[in-house]
Amino acid sequence: MSETLVIALLAIIAGPVLVSFAIEALRGAPKPPAALPWAPELTPQIAQAAGIRLRYLKTGEGPPLVLLHTLRTQLDIFQKLIPELRRTFTVYAVDYPGHGWSDIPATQYTPAFFVDCVGRFLEDQRIERATVAGVSIGAVIALLLAARRHPAIDRVVAINPYDYARGLGIARANLVARAIFTLALVPILGETVMRLRNPLLENTILRGGVCDPASLPQSFLREGYQVGCRPGHYRAFLSLLRNAYRWDDAQSEYGTVSVPVLLVYGDQDWSRQPERDSTFRKIPGARREVVNNGGHFLPLDRPQELLQLIEQFARS
Repeated sequence: MSETLVIALLAIIAGPVLVSFAIEALRGAPKPPAALPWAPELTPQIAQAAGIRLRYLKTGEGPPLVLLHTLRTQLDIFQKLIPELRRTFTVYAVDYPGHGWSDIPATQYTPAFFVDCVGRFLEDQRIERATVAGVSIGAVIALLLAARRHPAIDRVVAINPYDYARGLGIARANLVARAIFTLALVPILGETVMRLRNPLLENTILRGGVCDPASLPQSFLREGYQVGCRPGHYRAFLSLLRNAYRWDDAQSEYGTVSVPVLLVYGDQDWSRQPERDSTFRKIPGARREVVNNGGHFLPLDRPQELLQLIEQFARS
């Protein structure tokens, strides 16, 4: 191979990498919104979990109900549920580390890290005998805390748990998601792809998580992109994706869950029927419900159906 050809190939490879660094450097660091666009009367607060600052929301009166969001979203995914749930529950919703407006520590974003942080959050808030409703990795976090007998967990609503496909369930959203999240696993290439992110691609991927694209609020999409522009965010997300295969291991602990569990699946969730059956069989005494015309982001896609299931199960 001639020297000229080698130089040309190196330039082709290095060009996009250098451009991605330039684009990332030019992005301004966003500031948290002064108020929640969907509930300006509510003020998020800051809690501490092992020295990590976590943004959270506490509202309402009644028995405690904790809401745990999906990967790459934040507590605002519950914006259609919280105004109703706070009528009868004390509702807690929290942004995980590396998500929303919580801190972005330089660490490995493994399932163990998320489970530990959420457990410490529950302890910091002195929450007892709570119903915990989680979506995607939020569902797995709740189930693992229950399996490990965390004293705050009284019952679990596990919505579309993300415990299958060796971490590539998100790639089933659509072709864009498949391409980006497959490339994300490749060193250097993954970092380059993430630095070149833009709202059009991100919104396309999110639309793959709902049956009705109109169910995604514009404010939710805008803020989700802004959050992704925070310094260090894309590296945290890459770490989550590269450790995502570990979420499958959660099923090995489901057999020790002793609290009541309601499994809720959207009929168009990314999980497949054999994967859902496997989770259901492993959780002793679990109940299962399916929401028609519902995707992975069920709190946005089918809020009324999910609201009814949560309220009925929490009171049963």
